[in-house]
Amino acid sequence: MIEVDDLIDRVRAYNPRTNAQLIRAAYEYGGRMHAGQFRQSGEPYFTHPVAVASILTEMRLDDATIITALLHDTIEDTRSTYKEVTERFGAHIAELVDGVTKLTNLQLSSSESKQAENSRKLLMAMSKDLRVILVKLADRLHNMRTIKSMRTEKQVQKARETMDIYAPLAGRMGMQWMRDELEDLSFAVLNPEGRNSIMRRFIRLERETGDVVKKITADIRKELKKAGIDGEVRGRAKKPYSIWRKMQEKGLSFSRLSDIYGFRILCANEAECYAILGAMHQRWRAVPGRFKDYISQPKSNGYRSIHTTVSGRDGRRVEIQIRTFQMHDVAEAGVAAHWSYRDGVPSENPFAVDPKKWITSLTEQFEAAEDHDEFLEHVKLEMYADQVFCFTPKGDVVKLPRGATPLDFAYAIHTRIGDSCVGAKVDGMRVPLWTRLKNGQSCEIMTAAGQRPQSTWIDIVVTGRAKAAIRRSLREEDRERFVKLGWELARVAFEHVGKRASQKALDTAARHMGLGEASELLARLGSAELTAREVVSALYPDLGGEAPDEIDVARSVIGLGPDQSFERAQCCQPVPGERIVGISYRGKGVIVHAIDCPALEEFQDEPGRWVDLHWHSGNHPAAHTVSLDLTISNDAGVLGHICTLIGEQKANISDLHFADRKPDFYRLIIDVDLRDAEHLHAVMLAVEAESDVASISRYRDLNRRP
Repeated sequence: MIEVDDLIDRVRAYNPRTNAQLIRAAYEYGGRMHAGQFRQSGEPYFTHPVAVASILTEMRLDDATIITALLHDTIEDTRSTYKEVTERFGAHIAELVDGVTKLTNLQLSSSESKQAENSRKLLMAMSKDLRVILVKLADRLHNMRTIKSMRTEKQVQKARETMDIYAPLAGRMGMQWMRDELEDLSFAVLNPEGRNSIMRRFIRLERETGDVVKKITADIRKELKKAGIDGEVRGRAKKPYSIWRKMQEKGLSFSRLSDIYGFRILCANEAECYAILGAMHQRWRAVPGRFKDYISQPKSNGYRSIHTTVSGRDGRRVEIQIRTFQMHDVAEAGVAAHWSYRDGVPSENPFAVDPKKWITSLTEQFEAAEDHDEFLEHVKLEMYADQVFCFTPKGDVVKLPRGATPLDFAYAIHTRIGDSCVGAKVDGMRVPLWTRLKNGQSCEIMTAAGQRPQSTWIDIVVTGRAKAAIRRSLREEDRERFVKLGWELARVAFEHVGKRASQKALDTAARHMGLGEASELLARLGSAELTAREVVSALYPDLGGEAPDEIDVARSVIGLGPDQSFERAQCCQPVPGERIVGISYRGKGVIVHAIDCPALEEFQDEPGRWVDLHWHSGNHPAAHTVSLDLTISNDAGVLGHICTLIGEQKANISDLHFADRKPDFYRLIIDVDLRDAEHLHAVMLAVEAESDVASISRYRDLNRRP
């Protein structure tokens, strides 16, 4: 553990005016409060707050943040109180400590609705003082560095939460080094075999080609010397998780992945940045589509740099980042640069963004969300996404998440423009609305009076704002039709449990679900934003249980070990009565596949992971969801009749969405809860016999694999 004098020396190295006495008092108070407490590794607990403070000194943060790190667990885990911290260290530090305590108590990986509400609280805490989240991120980083002392299931939970929430948040705040480390530490827990395979391939590559980083660094320095530029060159191999992600996204093997090395060139000013870019492109051929100028168009978190990829030594692709030393400080610290010190005074880096303006711009993106689900969608799609910068015909910049389309662009300008969009031009050429926009492109939206959003647009757009606007418009336009469909779905679902979908019952369910009135509930049910099961469960939560003579779903599979749990594979959705086999996963238990599932091919060389299983004989409950792919004629009443048919077979529709809509037919994916293979056959036979049904089949999607 770092001693107090060493910690003070670290702070004094960048801030000679530090209040050493207050830091010493916080160190001694924290040590006294945590006396007798130990971490799961057996170390004294106070080693953790000291390590968190040490991480923050590496970011050159102010005294208040360092002291908050030393005290961040005192109010929650010791006899210390908010009042006592206020009396000893002042109201400002007490508020920061209390803010970190409240963040610690948020269960960010809980159920969807609770996660959305907690994400709101996370943003609220950040808006009060961004240093709260800086301490929390450092806290999570140290916990991940020491995660091996936790129980296996706890490691998996923490790693998943880190990968889903904290790592993207660090990246969004501009702290890319922290995001990289958090992701890689999580990757080591969630997929140790994948990470080890990347490391082994790196070692083999170095053995075959030598130290590539050293050679390419020398090449770049040689070109800088020719151009008369005094720049600092830094090279590194990319993190294993970064390489793994690229392999998954591009579907490439390690040997075919080219840009696995990254290089940075730091210089004195912007003019030298562009001179270096010219020298690099003059010496090596630039890779088309791999150039980004974040100096002329900075990211919202203050990040500035030029990114280019060239075909370097031996034709190997090399990613080069070019920036000034001041830009590099912000690239390392992100929004935290606002509180960092250099040469004994608070940083006056011109590229560091004002944290108040940054958090305001961030929270404004989520104000349009009408409910928890929409808010969570906003957060996941926009807060944690990389950004692209596109231009309007007048030259204004529009910031969008990566993967955005012209429709997202249109809605980002104004909802009215998005609703009336009929086409788009990108860089002067007409393109389909599902085209993915790239950095620096100019986009022109064509509109027409009377045009309304199409239901297929939901699958085209990626921003929460666009999805919310389209859903709102579709709800208004199709409300009457959705209410009728929702009524039919509710009637069948209620009859399935022996109840009647009366007006009073629906009004009560609507109030219970926070929707105000029954018509709103039915509209959402008909538009597949709610499921019939959710509505029934809101009033009769106990009716979803199994009858006494039915087999418990949790024990419906035979062949598992005493401590093994199982899940049905979503790619093939096996049901009782079908031949099955299990594949074991570390941290996931056993995934049960149908014996003919194509996904099993990839496990042919791993016989040790196969588990011989079969279904329990007996009466299974209708709790096994199967997706059905239906094509039906687009006539009045057809869909309602199909739902009635399924209900008559004692099968419950748990979800429904439109995969395609044409003037003469609909294609739907319907999730039906079934007992077994015989029940599935009866449902499909009854539906297929209808003249309005063009086709019916099981919907299987290999992308829904574990």
